[in-house]
Amino acid sequence: MDFTLGERADALRAELRELIAEHVPPDFLGAFTDDPKDLAIAQDFCRTLADKGMLCLAWPEEYGGRGASVWEQTVVREEMWAHHEPRGAQYMGVNWVGPTIMRHGTGEQKRRHLPPIARGEVIWCQGFSEPESGSDLASLRTTAVPNGSSFLLSGQKIWTSYATMAQWCFLLARTSREERKQQGLTVFLVPMTAPGIEVRPIRAMLGPHHLNEVFLDNVEAGPESVLGEVGQGWKVVQEVLSFERVGIARYARCERLLHAAPRVLGEAAWEALPEELRARWARALMLCRRARLLAYKVIARQDSGTVTPGDTAAYRIAVTTLDQDSAEVLSEIAGLADNSKTDEVSGRVWARAVEDHWKYAQAATVASGSIEVQRILLARELLK
Repeated sequence: MDFTLGERADALRAELRELIAEHVPPDFLGAFTDDPKDLAIAQDFCRTLADKGMLCLAWPEEYGGRGASVWEQTVVREEMWAHHEPRGAQYMGVNWVGPTIMRHGTGEQKRRHLPPIARGEVIWCQGFSEPESGSDLASLRTTAVPNGSSFLLSGQKIWTSYATMAQWCFLLARTSREERKQQGLTVFLVPMTAPGIEVRPIRAMLGPHHLNEVFLDNVEAGPESVLGEVGQGWKVVQEVLSFERVGIARYARCERLLHAAPRVLGEAAWEALPEELRARWARALMLCRRARLLAYKVIARQDSGTVTPGDTAAYRIAVTTLDQDSAEVLSEIAGLADNSKTDEVSGRVWARAVEDHWKYAQAATVASGSIEVQRILLARELLK
């Protein structure tokens, strides 16, 4: 299978790797660690990409992009995730908040929100999941009660990544009760500094900034906060989820860590590994190729406007199970590599990266829609 995306994509990939090598330390494992320097590195790197027009590469030039192809944007996604996402939380604004505002926003909303995203100056969080409305998102209870020309938002969101540092929230609330629970939902663009918003961090092994509860107590949202039409938020959210689920190229990090294993261990130590473990390593690389192929299928169909929920579900199932399968294989290899080259800098960095990958992989089949829900979506599509 040839995954070559063309000469321009190859040149872009080389340029991105040079920028990462120049601006991101080799032991960087993400922006949201206990060390505030890591977040500063990510914020600086975002500005570097933005100055070169590469942060929102595929956006139209009028919104701060370079009008590049979706395949060039795919290269950016792959290189960023492979190197532990040195853009920090910006992927949310870049991958789906910005594009959704382009499609459904008013002229004023576009002027207000798109330039700061393109410059890497703003962090967004997502107000979707609730304590009893995770996989069944349409059953959410957060309400938006009309108050003159405005709305008063009340309720609770949970598992809200980056809420402690975000300036804006892309929030879904119920504006009316209808026969179908998917009806009567509305998307709001809410500043996190609005009176009535309280954020409470949730302790987890992923580290700070990732998981939070957000409480809303009569938070006023004016008509300028409504994205799209009142009561038609479910249509917007369906588009969001299709962008979100393919926007993170998780297979790229798996592939990079797997390819590095023989080099880090060295030939002798690698050959000394159990044959069964090396066979599982090879199978994991094959699963990386499968996930990449399914991602490219979704991207091609998004570009032509023919993507279906089944397409994104199939990719999501493949890539999240890949995350967990590769994490287990890599952890076993790292555990048997104590007497190999892991005493060298590259080996220690790789071992830490494997541990970090394992931690993230534990929640892979739950985050952004559980794997059970993805299987239901895929089954519905196949049985049409």
